[in-house]
Amino acid sequence: MSTRPRILVARAVFPETLHKLEQHFEVDSNQADTVLGPQELTERLKDKVGAFTTGSERIDAGVLAACPQLKVCANMAVGFNNFDVPAMTARKVLATNTPDVLTETTADFGFALLMATARRIAESEHYLRAGQWTKWSFDMFAGSEVHGSTLGILGMGRIGQGIARRGAHGFGMNVIYHNRSRLAPELEAACKARYVGKDELLASADHLVLVLPYSAASHHAIGAAELARMKPTATLVNIARGGIVDDAALAAALREKRIAAAGLDVYEGEPKVHPDLLTVPNVVLTPHIASATVPTRRAMADLAADNLIGFLVHGKPLTPLNPEVLN
Repeated sequence: MSTRPRILVARAVFPETLHKLEQHFEVDSNQADTVLGPQELTERLKDKVGAFTTGSERIDAGVLAACPQLKVCANMAVGFNNFDVPAMTARKVLATNTPDVLTETTADFGFALLMATARRIAESEHYLRAGQWTKWSFDMFAGSEVHGSTLGILGMGRIGQGIARRGAHGFGMNVIYHNRSRLAPELEAACKARYVGKDELLASADHLVLVLPYSAASHHAIGAAELARMKPTATLVNIARGGIVDDAALAAALREKRIAAAGLDVYEGEPKVHPDLLTVPNVVLTPHIASATVPTRRAMADLAADNLIGFLVHGKPLTPLNPEVLN
């Protein structure tokens, strides 16, 4: 019988990642990629000391109480709203995530979604595919300018800064931002970004991109009241987390043309999408793929695996979220 630590890999990952983990652990792998519900997740974690998780697996007080051997959960994501970090800390279970390795790729996608939204790319493609394009007209899918416009960023961490640099340096955009704390002057200069209050951000942005972490405090940070403060010509892009936007309020604002368009990669209750968003034409919808390039997803998987190996084998995780557990 193996004496190596037992871990669960909760969703399908690259074979190379599994091979790396199998050098150190006895691995229970869910390569069938079924989404484990709370009961099945708990059953499979009961005899494990570690878990390789994604945003699909909720690690909360109930799971932790039923899995007393668990010592570490390594998320293959930069976000970690699937973790109840205080509950994990109370149980002395380490939580880790994968920051930095997806910053530039996610910023690329955020800007791609901004462009697609502003220039009505998805809407016009659906029109063409439906055989409706029979002639040119002067206002056919006329969207809004990107170059020279005002780019607003809510949340100015690494990804927000990446989007700001693309807008300012690549498209000559006037960049404004709001964040819990103001950036250092040298970072503002590198991004060519100006700090403003949230009300000014909402009122001034031609294109508003959301890149703030999800928490109880940021739940519905963009709701009906905030949408009402935006320009009717403005676009909204969310690559942060579902729940930051009130999706029902956004669908209503889009339908009533109170803002021009939206681009969404994340949703409340995903993978379910609010049905009203599926019936409005002026929204670009993608299935949470902002980090989805092969090199970046490999880097995320490697970092999650290295966190498990680092902690369980060497006692030194690379990117802990609750490092007080290490003491």
